[in-house]
Amino acid sequence: MIDPDLRRRWNDLAEEVRRHRDLYYNDQPEIPDADFDALFRELQQLEEDHPELAVPDSPTMEVGAPAVVSSTFDNVEHLERMMSLDNAFDEDELREWLTRTPSDTYLTELKIDGLSIALVYRDGRLERAATRGDGRIGEDVTANAKVIDDIPHELTGDDIPALLEVRGEVFIAVEDFDEVNELRQAEGGKPFANPRNAAAGSLRQKNPEDVR
Repeated sequence: MIDPDLRRRWNDLAEEVRRHRDLYYNDQPEIPDADFDALFRELQQLEEDHPELAVPDSPTMEVGAPAVVSSTFDNVEHLERMMSLDNAFDEDELREWLTRTPSDTYLTELKIDGLSIALVYRDGRLERAATRGDGRIGEDVTANAKVIDDIPHELTGDDIPALLEVRGEVFIAVEDFDEVNELRQAEGGKPFANPRNAAAGSLRQKNPEDVR
């Protein structure tokens, strides 16, 4: 029998995590990332301590947020499920992860906070660009991705595979963020909350020319 207070707390946390995750992925965050991470970690801990609460549709089992249903972009299915990274909030959690994934060597890199994107190249030509969405279904943003200078339309070199998927992040450098917001406000727009939202909002413009 699940304690009613635990069930209520789980329901409250699950609702808050879903709501803030949806706001985040739709570029309207209300709380800092650290506050969201704390809510999510509390929900995870509650399920670890009380496994009977860990239902299949829990937010802890989900990846990202559902693709936005709109007339602007078509929804597309990823070739392979597009997963997200997990977090370690302190040294103990990092050591626990190292214990679960033992290795002689590890590769580390800086975490760039941007919008995840999957680029599909067929016979060396860019065929499709899609956001992560819920990990299975994303939004087709090919036209907008093609105006980003760092995304090649055609691959060069030898031994190019017939089918290649490249996954990465669309981001705006911190040093460019203030300039973007100044221009946005000068045009009567609302400033972006952070560089990640600026990148996501830019990529989802209706007119590809506005992405530049």
